[in-house]
Order: sequence, then C-alpha cells, then structure tokens
Amino acid sequence: MLPLLRTKTAWPNLVEEFFNGENFPRFFDNETRYTLPAVNIIEGKEDYKIEVAAPGLNKEDFKVNLENNLLTISSEKEEKQEEKEEKVMRREFSYCSFSRSFTLPQTVNADKIRATHKDGILQVVVPKKEEAREKPAREIKIS
Repeated sequence: MLPLLRTKTAWPNLVEEFFNGENFPRFFDNETRYTLPAVNIIEGKEDYKIEVAAPGLNKEDFKVNLENNLLTISSEKEEKQEEKEEKVMRREFSYCSFSRSFTLPQTVNADKIRATHKDGILQVVVPKKEEAREKPAREIKIS
C-alpha cells in the first residue's frame, strides 16, 4: 500500500476508502481469486473422516480417487449465464475447480472407503484395518 499524505482536512479520502475497502474487489489478490474449500480431518477409534465444506456444489460435481495410497478429492464446475434483451446481451461465465490430495497411512482399509454428500459437506470415511484400531485397556495378571 502506498504511504498516505496526511492533510488537515475533515473530509475523508473517498478514493482511498473505495479502493482499499471491501467495496472494490482485489483482482490481483490470489486469496480472493483462488480458494480451496475448508477441510476437517477427524481420527476416530475405527476410522478417519475427511470433511470438505463446499457449499453450492452437488455430489455430481466431485470426484474422489484413490491411487497408491493417495486419496484425491477434486471438483470442476462451469456455469454459463446468458441474458438477451432487445439490444443488450450479457454473458457471464463462472468456473470453479480445486483438487486436494491426502497420503493415507498403510493402516487403512482402502477397499472400504466410502463418501457421502449432504448440505454442502462432502464426507469421506476411511476405515482403519482391524490391527490399527484402538484396543480397550486390559489388565495383565502377574504370575
């Protein structure tokens, strides 16, 4: 941001407020142009849960792939909107895509991975192998 020249006026600098405020989109700011959906990873006793928050996407918009213990969740969605009135034509294109990859541990049962989608949340459940599951504590008798 450029240094500001301070003057003794009571009027706010409207140009600065407009361009530095929330009123003007930052076209060259990578955070506003490209965003990844938030992801929660939860380890339970019997499985791992990966939750991807992607409101506005349907289950058909997602792809979940597993290759060599690399779980990849991706999405591509393109929308085209066109309005035609007498002499005015307006077209708007929207394209959204992302890809997130997770290296799975050797202790998961890759054949039983399942995914569900509800209310804008994609949930991928990755079950653990029996030998990797948490065992209850037990007392060992001393002889």
